[in-house]
Amino acid sequence: MARPMRLAGRRAGRRRTVVLIGFQKIGNLGLGYLSAVLRRAGFGVRVIDIEAPVDEIVRDVVTSRPLLVGFSLIFQYYIRRYGEMMERLRDAGVACHFTMGGHYPSLSSEQTLRAVPELDSVVRFEGEATILELAETLAAGGDWRGIDGVVYRQDGEVVANKARHLTPDLDSLPFPDRDFAPTEVLGRRGMPLLASRGCARTCSFCSIHTFYRTAPGKVVRLRRTAEVVREMREMHEERGITVFLFQDDDFPIFGPKWRAGAYDLVERLHESGLSRKVIWKINCRADAVEPELLARMRDAGLYMVYMGLESGDEQGLVTLNKEITVEQNLAAVRMLKGLGIRFEFGFMLLDPSSTFASVRANVAFLREIVGDGCAAATFCKMLPYDGTPIKDALEASGRLKGDVCTPDYDFLDPRLDDFYAALARIVDVTGWVHGPRALTLQLGWAHTEVAVIRALFPRLPDTDAYDRTLRGLTAESNARLFEVVEDLARVHETGRGAEPDAADLQDYCADVFRRVLDARNAFIGRHQSTLLQALEAAA
Repeated sequence: MARPMRLAGRRAGRRRTVVLIGFQKIGNLGLGYLSAVLRRAGFGVRVIDIEAPVDEIVRDVVTSRPLLVGFSLIFQYYIRRYGEMMERLRDAGVACHFTMGGHYPSLSSEQTLRAVPELDSVVRFEGEATILELAETLAAGGDWRGIDGVVYRQDGEVVANKARHLTPDLDSLPFPDRDFAPTEVLGRRGMPLLASRGCARTCSFCSIHTFYRTAPGKVVRLRRTAEVVREMREMHEERGITVFLFQDDDFPIFGPKWRAGAYDLVERLHESGLSRKVIWKINCRADAVEPELLARMRDAGLYMVYMGLESGDEQGLVTLNKEITVEQNLAAVRMLKGLGIRFEFGFMLLDPSSTFASVRANVAFLREIVGDGCAAATFCKMLPYDGTPIKDALEASGRLKGDVCTPDYDFLDPRLDDFYAALARIVDVTGWVHGPRALTLQLGWAHTEVAVIRALFPRLPDTDAYDRTLRGLTAESNARLFEVVEDLARVHETGRGAEPDAADLQDYCADVFRRVLDARNAFIGRHQSTLLQALEAAA
């Protein structure tokens, strides 16, 4: 059984309510752990989605009469939105303590407090023990300014108290509350969970490793595999969860010690019987993909691997400090395809070192890994977030521009600035790569449905034929997207030719989506009764 945290608080009786506000659509386990720790100590907790209507949020907070409101800021470019929300709450008469946590507030506490005057404090780094002590102190009417881990204003200055150590034993925390709806794929329910915290890598564009290295304590900590499986079993038995999405920044399978833990997880999944009932997804680096281990994980339910490939250009990988080669990225993709494990990936078509040659190399890399339609092509531009080494380097060189909500930089070749502006305009008009209705997202969802059908439903006789159709449509979409990028790059590099017509491409994306939807609905329609019977049998 998990050991309780030392700072547990009084258990007797219901105490005042703490309101926690943050993004819930993606399954905010950070808020979930805070909520679970506070509830275990006897506090009432109300978790609110920041994307709910503003009037509804204000009404819920006012009705809760909270002791404390904690805001979880995942993405720094939403800080003004959070500030406006706090203004509305103050105007509505909410006078209690406001605090904020997350990567940006932790690494840029002074900027956060100056940007949001309604804030009383910032909770830095892992917040479970700090927010509990803050709530305990406020409930007792004590002076919270001496609490480790908080930053606050005093006499016009920003005061940062001693940073609190990272939680050494993750199993001392209760299982997180999940005050959000599960994801659903054809009626199969999915939930996020964690097997570890921290990241051992030092990618220049990522604030995660800076977050964990700035706080005192061990950077990477692993949960006991027995506790991970116990949490999975509880969710499966109590909530009918059959798809588990590990949110570890880098799932621990790299190196002998972590691989041994992964093998133990596999064995425990088999022993519990979950390997025959559930499937799961992990995030890892390409250089951690090892065939024997991944095959064993596949046989215990692993169905998808997300990898931050980031670049298909050697200089791009150096700029991003990925400490990996293009060939290692390609080898990982080939390995996963050979094992029959789906993969998704992060990719930065452009970074501060980009040239037109690197753009062509990146397109060639994407064509090699997903030209067969095994996954939808996706890409973005690297953005310089606070707390990242690459942001500091850009600032030092005078290339940083924008503000906290729109950080950006100029390319060394000004023609690339024009190329990216044109590409962003086309992608925005067509909704090809980004946005909730993006063609890439819809194709990815259709591929996920196929994976879930293969793993969690009775065998359907024409699944392979539908899969081939879906892959063919994905390959067609990918090929057209690659041509658009290459043609646009040629126009801006040489000054000759015309840009692709965004309206025509918008029609093309709509046509591909229609054909995907028609094929999908026809396949599901043919097997609707079988799928429903399987769901009813599992209920």
